[in-house]
Amino acid sequence: MQYKKSDFYYDLPEELIAQTPATPRDSSRLLVYDRAKRNIEHRIFRDVTEYLKSGDVLVINNTKVLPARLYAHTQNGGAVEVLLLKRLDIDTWEVLVKPGKKCTVGKKLVVSDELSLTVQSVTDSGERIVKFEFDGVFEEILDRVGNMPLPPYIKQKLKDKNRYQTVYAKYDGSAAAPTAGLHFTPELLKKIKDMGVEIVEVLLHVGLGTFRPVKEKIITDHKMHSEYYEVSETAAAKINSAKREGRRIIAVGTTSVRTLESATDENGVVIPQKGSTQIFIYPPYKFKCVDALITNFHLPESTLIMLVAAMCGREEILSVYETAVREKYRFFSFGDAMLVL
Repeated sequence: MQYKKSDFYYDLPEELIAQTPATPRDSSRLLVYDRAKRNIEHRIFRDVTEYLKSGDVLVINNTKVLPARLYAHTQNGGAVEVLLLKRLDIDTWEVLVKPGKKCTVGKKLVVSDELSLTVQSVTDSGERIVKFEFDGVFEEILDRVGNMPLPPYIKQKLKDKNRYQTVYAKYDGSAAAPTAGLHFTPELLKKIKDMGVEIVEVLLHVGLGTFRPVKEKIITDHKMHSEYYEVSETAAAKINSAKREGRRIIAVGTTSVRTLESATDENGVVIPQKGSTQIFIYPPYKFKCVDALITNFHLPESTLIMLVAAMCGREEILSVYETAVREKYRFFSFGDAMLVL
């Protein structure tokens, strides 16, 4: 069957789009969906422990969000917003700029006394390749002058930068947070570990393509963005051992799902690797590695709701989302969570 983009539409009242994260992190709500029983339960996120058991493997994405939004100005004083997308070299990046007309090749932009950039070229899709000039450590300067690249549907300013990072974030490189992980606290992770659940780390640097709307009418015509990922030998060995023993692999977030499914061969064996993935998961898809999923509620007609639909079934997921809207769950990056069993 050929699915259309409109097959993944649902109606969401604007007031259900979360503008601020829950405090504490694990106090957000949790909708639990049992696929076998087609049953829904309404819980609090910290209750996730009641659905985990010793021997389960919880797979988390340890990427760290860069404060990738920069406010710059031209030498004539014109304001330009710069969004870091991909590092190409020590001082060269692919970026998005707004407005583009001010950013022709050769144009210099000043961010602060310690950071400026010059436009080197324009890509086919309109991004800019820029070269930065700075004195010192780029990441430290970025931490001082950069802003968190919150999605456009979040209108409120974030008071604490760390609330758009998971507590286990390690490696700089994402333009957006793997938001399902935002619900975990160190205490909750310790409790999960003490239960005998294995926590395994993988890496996928989230690109802004995650938020790019599907423009094509037929979803198979959509071209997925490319994202860098890594699965270490240790992570692969732990997951493969669990699969052999019939233990569950529970992915935290769609980014962990995409990493695992990219690294798993047709026999269900995870191969240690690093590289780029453009995997697009939509129904009907046969999962090779992942057995269960913790995720947030995603935008209508997005590739992310299509991924969750691949796990639950399209009609089922739309029915679950209808329930979530009726029960006034909070949606998107700072919203509530869902556990698919």
